[in-house]
Amino acid sequence: MGAADKRKQSLYFPEDMLTEIQKEANRQDRSLSWVVQQAWRIARNDIKKFPSVNDVIGTDS
Repeated sequence: MGAADKRKQSLYFPEDMLTEIQKEANRQDRSLSWVVQQAWRIARNDIKKFPSVNDVIGTDS
């Protein structure tokens, strides 16, 4: 994947989701960042199947 890009980015999660991610990170002795990155790698192909806001279906123009 090339050199790791170390840009910082703020992400906002609902408190209950963040708590669940933190528990999983603690269980695996990993960082929050690592858990979120792994989740993205696993889910990205499914997420790409979601329609975008620009995909207009059945509009009455």
